[in-house]
Amino acid sequence: MSGPLIIPWKGVSPRIAADAFIAPNAVIIGDVEIGSKASIWFGCVLRADVNYIRVGARSNIQDGTVVHCESEWPGKQGFATIIGDDVLIGHMVMIHGATLENEAFIGMSSTLLNGTVVEGNAMVAAGALVAGKRIPRGQLWAGSPAKFMRDLTPEELVGMKAGKDRYVTNGQIYREQLG
Repeated sequence: MSGPLIIPWKGVSPRIAADAFIAPNAVIIGDVEIGSKASIWFGCVLRADVNYIRVGARSNIQDGTVVHCESEWPGKQGFATIIGDDVLIGHMVMIHGATLENEAFIGMSSTLLNGTVVEGNAMVAAGALVAGKRIPRGQLWAGSPAKFMRDLTPEELVGMKAGKDRYVTNGQIYREQLG
């Protein structure tokens, strides 16, 4: 089995922690940093060819997710994509020029666009579209466009942490199995 496709861009190579799990068919391009015990799952593309992407320790980016960023142009602000530590990103998510703070939770098939900030222990629901908004800590946002739905319960916050921990464990098992 071959490894992931790691592509330098304009002399900048991705920097990946030795203990991160990168699926064999993931594509990582350019100015990308991936932290310790992070996991990038099957079919993901992280393309930092116009700005940078940072993925923190123990964060997971699940199958089929695309992560990109926005370049600066004259008169136009650029947006890097910054994913903090212990972030769970569901399957088939589109992240473009957004910041996900430590312990954020992003539901499957959601889209986060330039300038979006998801604070720690906030949740973006599956299928949501967030365009340049700040999602406050402890809140659930859903819909297209996304709007505040309700505060998260203590049980949901515990469940979010458990989900993140499972992905750290599974990523390490896959890393060992696939060598």
